Amino acid sequence: MGARAYNFGAGPAMMPDPVIEQIAREWQDFRDEGYSALELGHRSEPFADILTRAKADLRELLAVPESHHILFLHGGATPHFAMVPLNLAREGQSADYIHTGYWSDKAMAEAASLVRVRIAASAADSEFDRVPDPSGWQLDPQAAYVHICANETIGGVEYATCPDTGAVPLVADMSSNILSQPLDVARFGLIYAGAQKNIGPAGLAIVIIRDDLLGRARAQLPSVMNYARHVECDSMYNTPATFMIWVAGLVFQYVKKEGGVAEMARRNAAKSRLLYDVLDGSNLYTNRIQPASRSRMNVPFFLREPRLESRFFDGARRRGLLNLKGHRAAGGARASLYNAMPLDGARALADYMTEFERRYG
Repeated sequence: MGARAYNFGAGPAMMPDPVIEQIAREWQDFRDEGYSALELGHRSEPFADILTRAKADLRELLAVPESHHILFLHGGATPHFAMVPLNLAREGQSADYIHTGYWSDKAMAEAASLVRVRIAASAADSEFDRVPDPSGWQLDPQAAYVHICANETIGGVEYATCPDTGAVPLVADMSSNILSQPLDVARFGLIYAGAQKNIGPAGLAIVIIRDDLLGRARAQLPSVMNYARHVECDSMYNTPATFMIWVAGLVFQYVKKEGGVAEMARRNAAKSRLLYDVLDGSNLYTNRIQPASRSRMNVPFFLREPRLESRFFDGARRRGLLNLKGHRAAGGARASLYNAMPLDGARALADYMTEFERRYG
């Protein structure tokens, strides 16, 4: 095997080396049982222990109160664009959405046929360069919920603080920043997150839902889309994604061993600071996100000379700095700095960017 590259992809993303090493050890022989980890039975005693520990570890890491349930469900975040309104809003009721870019737009579009979507605040007029100032949000106290995308992976916009939505439940898509910093879960009615950025492989979603919201689902809602049904069945209404849940549990154990989410937050701040310092001092690269709303997880940037992009990406690839191309909807470059990205990876990219500008800027 060659030298380990630094994978700056936005997801499926880089995973911790110790987790990959354990997967490799048990890929063919899970816990010396004579079968592959891919064959892990969902009704087996080992998996029951895995599921129980994964929930307990996640509850500990995020200090999830007993008022909230933790679910491990199939798919990523996208199914929950529809499941949230179907579970939390009556037919004809409205829900408030904060529009901060690509993924909040996707969530609104999916919800529009299921609930009356109110755009309570939007950063569209500034081309999504910030989180709208909460003091200007036009929230409806009768709304079923308020929905935010806590971190926009494409635009590189992140909420610096948790907004106060009063008595209206706050719903957050945290696919790209869950486990990256301490979180006051009690302030949220529902959190959902695709696993493929900070938790594990693609194909798994985490849902954290407050108990009092479970009785709101519409009467004709299929059971497989009903959060209450999944809580009742302990995430085993249908065959769960056993392998993905096992890997997620390994990641939770890794984060705990490394010092928990507070330590992840310290590292993530340091990594992103390295890149933003280069960008702020550059005449070649640009990042147009307002500093107070800059993402620690996804750092998008553009070269002022687009003709240099292919040369920049080629040079990065030769150095083992991979998957730096921006999303197809935005172009440019993007460095994703999830928990598994080491500080040395961010430093290597910052050094390369500085050297590239010195040579071509």
